[in-house]
Amino acid sequence: MSPSVDQFVVAVAWGATGIGIGLWLWSWFRETNPIQRMRFSDCGLVLVASAILLRIVAQEKPMTVLDWAMAFLAPLFIAAGLWRLTRTACPKDPGK
Repeated sequence: MSPSVDQFVVAVAWGATGIGIGLWLWSWFRETNPIQRMRFSDCGLVLVASAILLRIVAQEKPMTVLDWAMAFLAPLFIAAGLWRLTRTACPKDPGK
């Protein structure tokens, strides 16, 4: 039996979840620079929220209340994480 696209998408989503949780753990236990800690945490948040959305889209069962809540909240968290990542990027030129 060959794997379907749905199975591949779910596998990729679980991989992104694992990487996101790894970034969270790294930011909590290993990173000492506060800005880098926040950036690792935001990257993990974006990956985990995106993976949750991907698994919601790929599921074949009807959506529950929790699924609807995550489908509404995950894009907000993704946008907030990406916004903070752009705000903490390297400055263009502090001398100007």
